[in-house]
Amino acid sequence: MTDLSHPPLSAEPVARTKAKTKADHPANHRATLVRWLRKTHGWFGLWGAVMGLIFGVSGIWLNHRAVLKLPVAQQRTNTQIALPDPVPATPEAMGSWLQQTLNIPEPASRVRVEKAKPVAWAERPAKGEGKGENHDGRKEEKAADAPREPAAKPLMQPEQWTFNFGSATSQLQAEYWAGNRSVAIRQTDSGLLGTLMNLHRGTGMTVPWILLVDTLAGCLIFLSISGLWLWVMTTKRRTVGWTIFGLGSLLTIGLAISRL
Repeated sequence: MTDLSHPPLSAEPVARTKAKTKADHPANHRATLVRWLRKTHGWFGLWGAVMGLIFGVSGIWLNHRAVLKLPVAQQRTNTQIALPDPVPATPEAMGSWLQQTLNIPEPASRVRVEKAKPVAWAERPAKGEGKGENHDGRKEEKAADAPREPAAKPLMQPEQWTFNFGSATSQLQAEYWAGNRSVAIRQTDSGLLGTLMNLHRGTGMTVPWILLVDTLAGCLIFLSISGLWLWVMTTKRRTVGWTIFGLGSLLTIGLAISRL
């Protein structure tokens, strides 16, 4: 009699072949890709959720600040600080002295040095200067052998040093003109919306924050591509979707080109 408790040995390779064929079916690859995209899309969205909220709110204020005149609470103060004797001789020494005097934890984020130069509003000789008039009211030229007066030395604007300190909540700018005995200090304290806008622009922020914002930008790029990919793979009626996508793209490109 034949033992029916065990299948024939030839059945095992057939079963393996069927399982392999089923796994290699295009529909299974498609389903696996869709599941991976959904999971990755969700994780990337979770990573950038908080920062996306910050940048979304501050972006509305930045986008409409000139048209809607949305209020941004800021308090500005101007002061003068006397310099020590002797005066710091280099921008580096001045920056270190300002950081210590103002009790600022971080060094200046930006130092700008503007060299001395002639001022644009210096007085120039009037047109026709150097010519005299005789008793008849007619102009007469000076004698050719008359000694010429030496040219006046141009009025010079002294060298200027500008230092920027601060964080997202408070910005401080120090301005020093060579030869002065004091430094002008302008401080701006921002409210909640002002702080959010500074975070958006990276004002007063360090390199780690800039790199973190770069990851958010990468997340937005991936979410845009993966979202479009998921829609293509999971939606059968695509006419309306492609129409919306095309109109949005044309509107964006058209408005951008119109202002170039």
